Amino acid sequence: MAEVADAQKVEKKGGSNILLIITVVVLLLILIAGSIAGYLFLNSDNDILQDANTPKEIAQTNQATSNNTHKGRSTNYSEVGVMYPMDKFIVNLLSDSGGRYLKISMNFELSTEELSAELDQKQPLIRDIVIRTLSGKTYEEISTIRGKENLKDELVDKINQVLTNGQVNNIFFTDFVIQ
Repeated sequence: MAEVADAQKVEKKGGSNILLIITVVVLLLILIAGSIAGYLFLNSDNDILQDANTPKEIAQTNQATSNNTHKGRSTNYSEVGVMYPMDKFIVNLLSDSGGRYLKISMNFELSTEELSAELDQKQPLIRDIVIRTLSGKTYEEISTIRGKENLKDELVDKINQVLTNGQVNNIFFTDFVIQ
């Protein structure tokens, strides 16, 4: 009789060990899955989190670059040059539904003051370049800080290709609304 009672205690103890092992394995799987999901979520929102950076943090990051440029654009904000304001642009963004548009105002930072006269003369060409560039963008491409910086780089490169009396050093967005 004592042997039977001992065997039943061992079976019950073994059964609870299996239940404990299964519980631990399930909890580990949930923890691993949650960690992976959190990592992927935080990495995909990395651009959105960068939007929360203050201008001071952005300037410090830009000053840390060795050549003080962002693909040809000046990022030396302590010495901003002559500004050339552009009229407001309202363009449809590239999308399947065609329902998104961008309203944007910007100022060009010029390398020389004499460039203003050339920009006045070539304003229709410059506006065409800006409109074609903006309307070829999707919401996803320009909704993040990195996307806006890439857009500035692209615009500066395209505009500088048609200028002869100087160059646009940088572009500053003064209004940027996506609807």
